[in-house]
This record gives sequence, structure tokens and C-alpha cells, in this order.
Amino acid sequence: MRILFTIFLILGFYGLTVANPFEQDSISKKDSTVGDFFRRGNFYGHSRYFFMSTDNAFGLDDYFANAFGLGIGYETPKFKNFSVGISGYFIYNLGSSDLKKSDSLSGLPNRYEVGLFDVENPNNHADLDRLEDLYLRYGNERSFIRLGKQHFNSPFINPQDGRMRPTLVEGIYTEWNEWKNWKFHNSLIWDISPRSTVRWYSVGESMGIYPAGLNPDGTKSGYAGNIESKWLLITGVQRTIAQSLKVQIWNQLVDNVFNTALFQADWNPKVLNKKSVYLVSGAQFIFQNSVNKGGNSNPSKTYFQHGAQTNVFSFRLGVEKKKKWSGSVNFTQISNDGRYLMPREWGRDPFYTFMPRERNEGFSGVKALNAKFSWITLQEKLRIEISAGRFILPDVKNAEANKYAMPSYDQFNLEIQYHPGGLLRDFNFQFLVVHKSRLGEVYDTMRFVHNKVNMTMYNLVLNFHF
Repeated sequence: MRILFTIFLILGFYGLTVANPFEQDSISKKDSTVGDFFRRGNFYGHSRYFFMSTDNAFGLDDYFANAFGLGIGYETPKFKNFSVGISGYFIYNLGSSDLKKSDSLSGLPNRYEVGLFDVENPNNHADLDRLEDLYLRYGNERSFIRLGKQHFNSPFINPQDGRMRPTLVEGIYTEWNEWKNWKFHNSLIWDISPRSTVRWYSVGESMGIYPAGLNPDGTKSGYAGNIESKWLLITGVQRTIAQSLKVQIWNQLVDNVFNTALFQADWNPKVLNKKSVYLVSGAQFIFQNSVNKGGNSNPSKTYFQHGAQTNVFSFRLGVEKKKKWSGSVNFTQISNDGRYLMPREWGRDPFYTFMPRERNEGFSGVKALNAKFSWITLQEKLRIEISAGRFILPDVKNAEANKYAMPSYDQFNLEIQYHPGGLLRDFNFQFLVVHKSRLGEVYDTMRFVHNKVNMTMYNLVLNFHF
């Protein structure tokens, strides 16, 4: 694959020098050769530098990592509404802590920095390339069907931008936008390549690549490599009503494991006409239940316990002046019925209370409250967001309700994004600071603290799109 990838990069950079930037829909009369046709395709590239550092509580190991990545992609011009796309990416470790070494006090490995590279091989510093896109597309700009390896975004499977590369899927995706104010999504997925990995896995194999936590009885989860699931089906409907109300319904069925349904309504009417100030409000409900035996007939090796179910409620209320500032207060409650479960390999939480670098997946009986404020200035080039939240979780020793033995915590985030103009308009910069302080009891046990609470993270990201 590395040889193929190198050849592809060489051809891609050559194509950048000859490609016509204006797409056409079919073979043009000006195309004298097949090469002329392909040179009108769309070449694109993405370079990314990521510095991450974790300052843990006194006595625990601290970590840092520098990652650099470069990728290029190509999509052919349309011919009879058909096109083909391909892309690849490689990553290098430019210098980091020993990411395989376990902490001397807690006995736990690195959690965050290793995710910039390959979580299955922390010592791999150079052989980190991945074929990302390889698809056939049919359709117009509004509605289309795409078959093959591709980027993907839904409430439960999404790019999750906090590492070097996103989660990708292989399957069939359709999007239908022929009715005004309606959008329909349908996906059948059979392979997944999670972020922080370089391989492709079947649906069942992809569950358990990251740390799997505990079974409800307190034993170590044994579902990694033991889940029988060949596909997952996602359907979604979005409806915009009167321009201020947006309703969406999603359902995700994971073969032989579990089903998740989501209903969300966001209402954003204008409240001050002269100042263009809008209300920001939303409500979300999620229901989950097991399918068959939850992936394995052995309870110690299953992902979703047989007969289990979960209810999640999330709400938002705030105000916004578009392209200027926004502020909101958000609340989420996971019921005591059962753990909210969604493979962390697939994406981030869809809750309004989500804050980068932590999740509330794997818990029941959760109450989360946070406030977010963002400010946009310098002709929309600079965006600053401050968020603070309190997350009340079950006791760390209550494995039935606390899969990852995470104590309750407060979290504070400061995020700065800058998009320069002029010659540097293809760059964007991100600086993120995350601090989490402990609220819950940890029983003087450092494995409940290490990389979880009483820690500060620093993230510096530079992206260049071309």
C-alpha cells in the first residue's frame, strides 16, 4: 500500500499543476485525450500539525506529542452524473513522550496523545498511512448516492476533529434533497476505520479497539474481538419549518447488537429585529435498546447487555447575534435505566452539553450542566469560545452505572480559532486549553485520577487546505 500511496502522491502533485479549477459535467469537446478529461478533475490536499500536551496531577506522568500529516485526494469530472473519488493520508510522529509506557503510580497507559497516531501500535512513529476515500458517486449537487470508502457524518458516527484524522466508513450512503426544506439520509455500513487507527475493520471488530472499560458486574469488559455484527443501518430525516424550527429524527440499527433512536428539535426565532438577535433553544431525546444478545451470548463478552435500555434527555437555551456572539446554557440527563452506550471508536456524543476532550458515554444516572459563550471578531477571522460545565456521574466503584470508573468533575475549556485572510487564507489555527478538576470520591486510588481529573491539556493545531 505504501508504494501505491507514494505513486498516488506524485501523480496528485503533478495534477495540481495542470488541473482546470472549473468543474464540467461530462466529456468536453475540448478534451482531445482521456488525460485531458481527467486533468479537469478536482485535486485537493490537507496538511496538519498537532501539538498536544497533558499536565496530570502531582506524581502522575505528564505527556506531550508532535504530529505532522499530509494527504491528497482527487475526484474525477462527472460523466453521465458518475464520478470517482480517492484520497490517502500519512502521519509522522515528530517527537513525543514514550506513549507505550504505563504510569508508575496508576499503572495506566497514555490516553490522549497516543490518539494522534495508532492506538494499536503506540511505538509506530512513521508507518502511519491510510487509504481514506475510494468511492463511486452518482447524482447531482442536491441528491446523490455514494458507494465505497468515504468520509461520513451523523449524530453517532462522525469525524470527531480532536485528533489527526477522522473516523471513516465503507458502505452505501444516499442523500435526497428534492423536496424544499426536507433532507433524507440513508446509510448501510459494513466497514469502519476509526480515528487514531490506520486499518479498516468490520463493524463488530471496530468495537473495542479503544479501552473497553468494565462489565456491569465490575469485571473487565471482554467484548473486544468478540462482537458478532456485520453491518449497521442509519436513517435520518431533517425538516425545516418556517426557517426557525428544525426537526430531525435519526435511527441507527447495529446488526445483532443494539438500536438507537434520536429525536431533536431546534427553535431559533429572531427576538430583536433591529439588532438581529436570535433565541437559541433545543430539545433532544435518545432511546436505546438491545438487539438479540447485544453482540455475544456470553454476558461477559457482550457489548449491550441483553434486555437493557437507555433514555437520554438534553436541552439548550440561549441567545445569538449571528457572526458576532452567542451564549447558551445546556443540560443533559442520562436516566438510571441503563448505560448510554456508543462505541467511542465511532464518534463523539451528540448531547448539547458535549465539551471537547471528554465524553459521557458509558454511564447511567448522569446530570450534566454547562454554559458556553463564543465571540467572533476581526471580520469573522477570530473566534473565541469559553465553556464551563459540571458533570455529576455515579460513584467510581459503581461499575453497573460507570463503565470507565470516571469520577464526577468540573471542566473548563478555552478555544481560540483564527482564519487569516490574504495569502494565508487557506490556513487556520486552533488553540484549545482543557482543565478538569475532581468532584467525586476517588478513594485515594490514582487510577481514578490519571488522565481523567485534576489535569490540564494543551492543544495547538495548524491546518493548511489546498
